[in-house]
Amino acid sequence: MKILIVKLSSLGDVVHAMPAVQDLRRAYPQAQIDWVVERGFAPLVRRCAGVNRVIECELRRWRKSPLSTPTRLAWRAFKAELQREHYDAVIDLQGLSKSALVSWLARLAPQGKRYGLANQTEGSGFEAPARWVADVAVSLPPHIHAVTRSRELCARAFGYAMPVIQSFGLLAHADKAHIAIKSIAPEASGPRVVALVHGTSRADKQWPLVAWRALGERLNDNGYTVALPHGSDEEQTMAQNIASGLARATVWPRLGLDALTDALAACAGVIGVDSGLSHMAVALDLPHVQLYNFDTAWRTGPQDTSRQVSVYGHPAPDVDAVWLAWLGVSAAIVTP
Repeated sequence: MKILIVKLSSLGDVVHAMPAVQDLRRAYPQAQIDWVVERGFAPLVRRCAGVNRVIECELRRWRKSPLSTPTRLAWRAFKAELQREHYDAVIDLQGLSKSALVSWLARLAPQGKRYGLANQTEGSGFEAPARWVADVAVSLPPHIHAVTRSRELCARAFGYAMPVIQSFGLLAHADKAHIAIKSIAPEASGPRVVALVHGTSRADKQWPLVAWRALGERLNDNGYTVALPHGSDEEQTMAQNIASGLARATVWPRLGLDALTDALAACAGVIGVDSGLSHMAVALDLPHVQLYNFDTAWRTGPQDTSRQVSVYGHPAPDVDAVWLAWLGVSAAIVTP
């Protein structure tokens, strides 16, 4: 069986789709599973266990100049790569017009079918073409976690029971973390380092600088070094501002998703806002506290395991609550 997953973006959404791939692997161990994704997230999908071929697209960029020669050439190359195979199943896990277009362009094997969402779920995007393109449109409960949404869609499409055990299958090479961050101090990664994920694409999800420093001070007082990743100039400035008020803090260099996965995996844990990097921490099964300014953790946050929890507060979570949550998830950390 050849299966094509269509989940184009964003970082957190891509991570949330990974357990569905692991479920499919359990149900069909011999299946070939390919995945179409935006180029920027392709390095992470290549780390997803069981993915055979990653087909890269750049729809976000192509829409800016759809008639230009470079766009037309890139689009033609993408279509050729996409249509190399004939699939027994094409599964649109995104439910948008752009993912429906990709699903429609993919070639089916004889008796092959396209599967997609039949309805919108709370807090998630949905556009009508996703249902029109699907040969089989799957209805899901409106109040559903983002991870369960993809898992349940696949389970109902293929007729198997969703496994009790959830696995993301995100592969990291923690022993290579020193290579990923070789330009910074040796203490910047390891079992006594906690990464603070402060960056987010939405300003209303940010946590105040004074709160990050207060949290960092408590981590320092308890023997942890703070690591500060960043993905933009603005985030780098914030990272430097946090570090400047702490005794032991290191601003990581700007890392690609491959290196960042390895560097995070080598840490004792992660504390961060609702963002793609925080969702990666969950996928890596790290001790993790995820901060929410909005009461939406039920949809995208950690699913309340002993190692990962969410903390909600309005207008922002309280430092004391975040610290207590960290003490809870970090209780099982074994350090040399």
